[in-house]
Parts: sequence; structure tokens; C-alpha cells
Amino acid sequence: MARVKRAVNAHKKRRVILDRASGYRGQRSRLYRKAKEQVLHSQTYNYRDRKVRKSDFRRLWIQRINAGAR
Repeated sequence: MARVKRAVNAHKKRRVILDRASGYRGQRSRLYRKAKEQVLHSQTYNYRDRKVRKSDFRRLWIQRINAGAR
């Protein structure tokens, strides 16, 4: 079997992570390991907070309706 060289795939993988981490402060936008960890956390927060946003807005609407009804 031929030897598989990973250069192109590895560089693409790193580039994707670093592109997603652009705009983060310090090492989190420059170093692959730090950026990868932060991107994973960011995606987790993003997923969770899309769900939480609905209850936040619901609470806000209830407050506004309550204030308007007084």
C-alpha cells in the first residue's frame, strides 16, 4: 500500500479552526491547540444559548406586557 501523507488535509484542518477562531484574543486566535479548544467551547455555548435565548425573550416579553398592562 502507498503511504498516506497528511500535509494537505492537516493544513486545511488547522486553517479551518484558526479561521473560526479569528477575532478571539491572544493565543486563542493564533495557536492551534488553544484555538481548537476555544472553538469547541464556543460552539457548545452557541448551541446552548440558542435554546436559552427563547426563554430570555419570553421573560422579557412578559415583563413588557405586564408593565404595559398596568
